[in-house]
Amino acid sequence: MGNYINIGNTAFQSVRNGEYVDKSGLIAIVNSMLFTERRFSCVSRCRRFGKSVAAKMLCAYYDHSCDSREMFADLKISQDPSFEKHLNKYPVIYLDMTSFTTRFHDERIVDSMESELRKDILAAYPDVHIDGEADLMQSLLAISEQRGQQFIFIIDEWDAICREFDPATRAMDRYINWLRRMFKSVDGTRVFATVYMTGILPIKKYKTESALNNFMEYSMVNPRRMAGSFGFTKAEVMALAEKYGTD
Repeated sequence: MGNYINIGNTAFQSVRNGEYVDKSGLIAIVNSMLFTERRFSCVSRCRRFGKSVAAKMLCAYYDHSCDSREMFADLKISQDPSFEKHLNKYPVIYLDMTSFTTRFHDERIVDSMESELRKDILAAYPDVHIDGEADLMQSLLAISEQRGQQFIFIIDEWDAICREFDPATRAMDRYINWLRRMFKSVDGTRVFATVYMTGILPIKKYKTESALNNFMEYSMVNPRRMAGSFGFTKAEVMALAEKYGTD
């Protein structure tokens, strides 16, 4: 278990220990996009719509370093045909961008993020030969080729840097270039089974559409299949009201 790779299922277990409205249908949607041209997805919602909870759920489901079967046994996804096929089968990289925006306030943020991710991933694969000068993407490529496996990459609050830095700053330029390096080239389809990002506002808000136009965006105005995966539906609210005997 690392800081960013294979972090386990404890975060989602904490969610399950409280009141949890079953949003596991999202997993079936993401499963249907694995290894396809639609593998890059970005969900944009306001705060308090359950984006981080969904990201924790996906980590718990895919992470091959833990056993999450019991955690999902009573949820809707357990009845889906894809449930067994992908349960705890992948190395998962989880990145919460706010953990960097709270520590770094200049252009060092991107280099620090790249360095910490690479260090954590190399520690998880000490037996894989990786060139000492390799960047994060080159390191992931080496692991993928030598191990014959692809990664799940989950980024929560991908736009945190965009919210903290002015668009004209060098930090923003470097971040957009980092996103392009990781996800825009053909290497992205070789390394990642899927990339799932969340943010507050749509990608085009930050003029990154040319860098990330391979992402399918599921916004509030165009949620597509993910409409019921965030926030609460009327039926869910009614069920909670009945459970607790309230209007």
